[in-house]
Amino acid sequence: MIRLRDGSVGLRFTILYTGVFLMSGIGLLALTFLLAGGGGASAPAGRQPPAGGRLGEMHQQVRHLQEQLAEVNAQHSRQLLVGSLLALTVMAVVSVLVGRVLARRVLRPLRVITEATRRISADNLDQRLGVSGPADEVKDLADTIDGLLGRLEASFAAQRRFVANASHELRTPLATMRASVDVAVAKPGVAPQTLALGDRLRTQLDRVDQLLDGFLVLARARHGALAGAAEVDVARLVAQAVSDRSAGIAARRLSVTEDLRDGMPIRGDAALLSRMVGNVVDNAVVHNEEDGWIRVETFREGTEVRLVVQTGGRVLDQRDVDRLAQPFERLGVDRTGSENGSGLGLSIVAAIAAAHGGRLELLARPEGGLRVSIALPYVPVPAEVRS
Repeated sequence: MIRLRDGSVGLRFTILYTGVFLMSGIGLLALTFLLAGGGGASAPAGRQPPAGGRLGEMHQQVRHLQEQLAEVNAQHSRQLLVGSLLALTVMAVVSVLVGRVLARRVLRPLRVITEATRRISADNLDQRLGVSGPADEVKDLADTIDGLLGRLEASFAAQRRFVANASHELRTPLATMRASVDVAVAKPGVAPQTLALGDRLRTQLDRVDQLLDGFLVLARARHGALAGAAEVDVARLVAQAVSDRSAGIAARRLSVTEDLRDGMPIRGDAALLSRMVGNVVDNAVVHNEEDGWIRVETFREGTEVRLVVQTGGRVLDQRDVDRLAQPFERLGVDRTGSENGSGLGLSIVAAIAAAHGGRLELLARPEGGLRVSIALPYVPVPAEVRS
């Protein structure tokens, strides 16, 4: 049974229905009581009967009968009033129950629309409410929401196409510029200033290329369908990511502690998941202090597989850390010691985790540094496979 919350439309509808019923019942009860003669009838006042004789005795008997009749009428009126009040009380309770049922029935289409709308997100904007029935206000509301979803779907699709097309189209002039720089610096007798300028241009072109690649991955993770979903072992992805970045770890003299537990698969796009793990490890390596440390661990927690990467460093503000999952948000060059990052790393991690039904959690460690935690749904391995 659906309960009517305080202040909800259903509660207000029930109170209104009960109030109207009670006012009508009270008015009908008052009218009935007035038409019944008020509080009862009293013996009519007349002339004094003769003091004696047979006629006087008859008048006394008539007066006695009138008094008895008036008492019976008064008792009947009191019984009628008490019975009417009791019936009104019972009907008041019944009106509350009936009003509650009617409120649920009247508001049922709105609840259906609300539940269906909540299930629709940026990943399934192609779904529609599709409410059928008479052309009333509820159907007009559902059709309006369907139209809004259609416009949102077209807008998201146009945004995805723009990001993908722009990123692909920009790669051609970037490749041309990189080739031109290589040709210019490869000529004999090039001045040292030209060589230095060529190196700076190559660095900037590489950054733009990485930025475009980040845009493509972010657009795919946020709004693209997961293609080729398969079972992936997070521990193996982490081990491979740490191994691939061994040179950077050695250059910054970082100590890495690994606690990777096997046998905890997840299901998803292997390429996106590999990029997600790589970005987290990159963040721990690049945004770290010299002679620092990194702790990486994977474990199962309930129905989730968790990847936790912790780094040391100065004490951070949690409000600043919460913004890191947004594109182009950083904690400043003083923390990173480098401007090689594009500002998309953790936003890509958050988008890929959300696309796989997981979530990214960022926590500023009280003793200093950052704790990055990714929770993903665990995929149980059948017993015949384990054996």
